[in-house]
Amino acid sequence: MAKATLEKTPKAAKTSAHAFAKTLKTFSTASAKEGKFFSLPELAKQYPNVARLPVSLRIVLESVLRNCDGKKVTPEHVEQLANWQPVSERVDEIPFVVARVVLQDFTGVPLLADLAAMRSVASEMGKNPKTIEPLVPVDLVVDHSVMIDHYGNKKALDLNMKLEFQRNQERYEFMKWGMQAFDTFGVVPPGFGIVHQVNLEYLARGVHKGAGGVFYPDTLVGTDSHTTMINGIGVVGWGVGGIEAEAGMLGQPVYFLTPDVVGFELSGQLREGVTATDLVLTVTEILRKEKVVGKFVEFFGEGTETLALPDRATIANMAPEYGATMGFFPVDEKTIDYFKGTGRSKQEIEAFEAYFRAQGLFGVPKAGDVEYTKVVKLDLGAVAPSLAGPKRPQDRIEIGNMKTTFTQLFSKPVPENGFNQPPEKLEQVFTTSNGLEIRNGDVLIAAITSCTNTSNPGVLLAAGLLAKKAVEAGLKVKPHIKTSLAPGSRIVTEYLEKAGLLPYLEKLGFSVAAYGCTTCIGNAGDLTPEINEVIWRNDLVCAAVLSGNRNFEARIHPNLKANFLASPPLVVAYAIAGNVTRDLMTEPVGKGKGGRDVYLGDIWPTSAEIYQLMKYAMDAKAYKANYGRVTSEPGKLWQRISGVSGQVYNWPKSTYIAEPPFFEGFEMQPQVAEVGVQGARAMALFGDSITTDHISPAGSIKEESPAGRWLKENGVLKADFNSYGSRRGNHEVMMRGTFANVRIKNLMIPPREDGSREEGGVTLFQPGSEKMFIYDAAMKYIEQGTPTVIFAGEEYGTGSSRDWAAKGTQLLGIKAVVARSFERIHRSNLVGMGVLPLQFKGDDTWESLGIRGDEEFDIAVGSDIKPQQDATLTIRRSDGSQQQVTLTLRIDTPIEVDYYKHGGILPFVLRQLLAA
Repeated sequence: MAKATLEKTPKAAKTSAHAFAKTLKTFSTASAKEGKFFSLPELAKQYPNVARLPVSLRIVLESVLRNCDGKKVTPEHVEQLANWQPVSERVDEIPFVVARVVLQDFTGVPLLADLAAMRSVASEMGKNPKTIEPLVPVDLVVDHSVMIDHYGNKKALDLNMKLEFQRNQERYEFMKWGMQAFDTFGVVPPGFGIVHQVNLEYLARGVHKGAGGVFYPDTLVGTDSHTTMINGIGVVGWGVGGIEAEAGMLGQPVYFLTPDVVGFELSGQLREGVTATDLVLTVTEILRKEKVVGKFVEFFGEGTETLALPDRATIANMAPEYGATMGFFPVDEKTIDYFKGTGRSKQEIEAFEAYFRAQGLFGVPKAGDVEYTKVVKLDLGAVAPSLAGPKRPQDRIEIGNMKTTFTQLFSKPVPENGFNQPPEKLEQVFTTSNGLEIRNGDVLIAAITSCTNTSNPGVLLAAGLLAKKAVEAGLKVKPHIKTSLAPGSRIVTEYLEKAGLLPYLEKLGFSVAAYGCTTCIGNAGDLTPEINEVIWRNDLVCAAVLSGNRNFEARIHPNLKANFLASPPLVVAYAIAGNVTRDLMTEPVGKGKGGRDVYLGDIWPTSAEIYQLMKYAMDAKAYKANYGRVTSEPGKLWQRISGVSGQVYNWPKSTYIAEPPFFEGFEMQPQVAEVGVQGARAMALFGDSITTDHISPAGSIKEESPAGRWLKENGVLKADFNSYGSRRGNHEVMMRGTFANVRIKNLMIPPREDGSREEGGVTLFQPGSEKMFIYDAAMKYIEQGTPTVIFAGEEYGTGSSRDWAAKGTQLLGIKAVVARSFERIHRSNLVGMGVLPLQFKGDDTWESLGIRGDEEFDIAVGSDIKPQQDATLTIRRSDGSQQQVTLTLRIDTPIEVDYYKHGGILPFVLRQLLAA
């Protein structure tokens, strides 16, 4: 695999004829080894402001300084960032050259398909296909493919992995081709863990050694929004769409506007019984209200110093949930201890610490040390045990309020949200055809899952200790609750076994079912037909409780309307309680031995009990042995996979992998189309918080959907549909799956008599208002030559960094998206695919403008595009009247203007490579 070691030398790190050669200095390690580095303290002599910059910005500045070649990165870029002011208009563009790129398989496969398609174009044009080659190390970790089909027993892991390889053989063969075709592309095979945990424990090196012996800090982008987890160990990095990651790996800097940096000052300490999960849900709630989209968040203060590294990583992980580009923690002694405990070499650790001390970047800042755009404060002692839900991570609920909150959903029915039962239905019992009793609020999925929490020994050991006490007290979990344990790393199983806790988790049904994302990304597997039927027939609101970071509508399971995020020990507790209306602060969790009431306080572990077992979690030898097997013993199932060879992929017939259409008719000179939209129709009218799950779902494929119909037409049985996520290498499936989420509501469709809204990816084709699937309408509009637009509310595109949300939008012929606001990654992806993102000004919304969906629209931008300029929306109504509205063009930077003019970032980069 393409390990990011000290010896890796990205071509971008060359320093010949450097504009800031005088800043090149020498540092020494504890073993008297010397290394060169571009010194920020030396740069501060010329720009005194540097010493007061936030730590995260100084790390970005180092990259700009080191890569200053007078071309893509200029002295002006260095000067602009060195003179950053906390409060200022953000108009400067930063070209950020990263040290490496990290992928997961759902996003990595389409990226690899794009690279393969670029090679096909190069070959057809008589160019050397090897021109298309990543210039920095790229690692793909396979973690998104495994599903929880089997659970609750010791055979579950083996059975689920065998099914995973059966379902995904074509995808894995394609990855094997990529490994032999690209020199800097490596794969961590299935079964090792979740990408962000593997990144923390193994891939991250702290510092790299480049050409001429120049050291520089580890930085990266990743094709998963939770790439930010790496911020917990002082690494600058964040999630981007695959299209932006491709540009980064092919030599294009990652461009972004100079950000605001919000300082988050933590004071005090967490109380007894409060977990890192409770803390991150509190931080998410606070920062969502602060509106930190597109901003860096940097944690500082004495409370930050008290947090263990896994706790910091937990908070950094959920930066996408609170909307920030990063949630950054500076390097300090606890970072060094983590590197030692996870098996990094003495040489690496010494270089890491010496480098950061020499740069003046070591240690957590105190109040007043650094200038921030704004400071937000939190006393850790005020954090309380919490969950979040039922469908957004920022909707935090203190555990004592869970019963009241859920009950209020019934006492105040909201048809719009699917909660439209009368209050008396809350206590009613419904019986399945096989005799199971199900009520509203019943927990049907309880999953210890996801990168956020299964990286943290504190909460995993707490879950194990709670399970031990529960079993000893005689508590059980009902057999119809789908329980699973999917650790983020195989190391977790080792320390749970050494601590003697795994058998107790297994007795409650929490057997290891997989090493991967599973339930958190919609790979929970199905419920039984009998349970599905009783939910559907009675419109029940049943629940999932999971230790994840996302609980968007239909993400966990299409039939579960209430999904709550919680710490691993609370997941176990609610699995025992069986219903989210059980008040775990005042009511018993369940009946134990002799019918005795057992309360949460009886089984909740103390901090001392958890600390006593922590020694099993940080065993350097175990980490070295585990990750040594990535290349030496990747597993028999992986070794049996054989891929085609050669530098150009031969594109065999497959319903998983197909040559993407984004380079059809490619020419070296861009054919600049007229900027703007004429005579467009509305494809959909959406409300607030439309997620990338809504736009491009990752879960199951319905048989009657356009994607399901296409698969059946191509000989795929329903049992072999797999998921949308696993089929992202085939555009025929993915474009049909765009806007196909079963919970998405197109508000163009009139409400029902009871006020509820129809769900699913349908629209009204105009003129005539004929109802049909969005895909079918899109094909009719394309055939007519009619462009289309999307209208939406706040936070359009929140959630995962999936590039297919933008790719699918483009392939459906949608030319523009007009919203109240955009989430960072999706806005960038839209530009990267040549789709115009436009933002309403002031208090304007599509509702306030009286848009119904039967109008025609023109969008005028002008021939000379400038970042964030005004654009004009003309609304032409069916009665002949017209209205003009001013919008803001959300093409934010000069480089994005170039991307758009080239038809997207991929054609832009391909032209550059082939021209060179």
